[in-house]
Amino acid sequence: MTHEDYMRRAIALAKQGSGFVNPNPLVGAVIVRDGRIIGEGYHMKYGTPHAERNALANCTEDPHGAEMYVTLEPCCHYGKNPPCTEAVIAAGIRRVYVGSDDPNPLVAGKGLQKLREAGIAVETGLCKAECDRMNRIFFHYITTGMPYCILKTAMTADGKTATRTGASQWITNELSRAHTHETRKRCAAILCGIGTVLADDPSLTCRTEQPSNPVRIVCDTHLRIPLDCRLVRTAKEIPTYIAACGGDPAKQAALRNAGVQIIPVCEDETGHADLRMLMQKLGEMKLDSVLIEGGAEIHEAALRAGIVQAVQIYMAPMIFGGKTAKTAVGGTGVAEIAEAYRLSEPEITRFGSDILLEYEVI
Repeated sequence: MTHEDYMRRAIALAKQGSGFVNPNPLVGAVIVRDGRIIGEGYHMKYGTPHAERNALANCTEDPHGAEMYVTLEPCCHYGKNPPCTEAVIAAGIRRVYVGSDDPNPLVAGKGLQKLREAGIAVETGLCKAECDRMNRIFFHYITTGMPYCILKTAMTADGKTATRTGASQWITNELSRAHTHETRKRCAAILCGIGTVLADDPSLTCRTEQPSNPVRIVCDTHLRIPLDCRLVRTAKEIPTYIAACGGDPAKQAALRNAGVQIIPVCEDETGHADLRMLMQKLGEMKLDSVLIEGGAEIHEAALRAGIVQAVQIYMAPMIFGGKTAKTAVGGTGVAEIAEAYRLSEPEITRFGSDILLEYEVI
């Protein structure tokens, strides 16, 4: 196996923590001696030991003199766990290969320095692009304090999200829908608008083999959410929040009694819930990522507010047509081409006959 092979194994391990480590990063570690893996581990859950300590604990033989491959710079500060650098040094690891540098100000090069001061050889940047991509959420959150927002939509080849009668289930195939649930699992929260709740009565749950339900958030400026909708009925099982600009005190009390928590926000210039203020509050709540799975209006509002970092478009090989058929982004729209929301070149993945286009907002 090559150095890259060992690091890719560490990446694969790290991804097993998806949905369970937020707001921490995904991290995997592999320990190698004489071309043999003698220990491996990953960060399994927020608050539990980090990847390096798990890999050392899982060693099948003394790791003294071995090499470690870790996807992110080892931490060197005390938090919920002691510094990983101390464990690596104490174990007698002779060389550490690192994928990503940690932008956390508490680490940011200090972890690498600690290892080098202890006489450990350190090489950085191994499979850096893959390691960085895996932790886009963490990097954004730790440097801005704001959640990483992914706008997701499913559409036909002609850009329709529903027929002229409003029918939309199902546009995409089972493979695409399964992947959507993996994204729900990865994100700390899922957000929709009140229009989606009134039209579809969604559950917004994660249906994967090892589910991790995101916190559910509804933008409901005037508190129109029905008390008998699925989100309210299950609010004591899955944390559910409503971002509202006031509303009837009796309705607020009834919602709180059902287990729903109210996040008060101001109105923006259009008279709707201020999404940027909402994101600031979610960041303070340590929610590092939000999957926006709403309708056309909240998609436009999110783009206009400048809170979207990535866009996922699942496209199915069918055409609906129709001037009144819904599209992914509503609102007034831009007036000039120069005002368009610009996206990166797409990363393209096939799910059977569907394709997924993934963009970053630039």
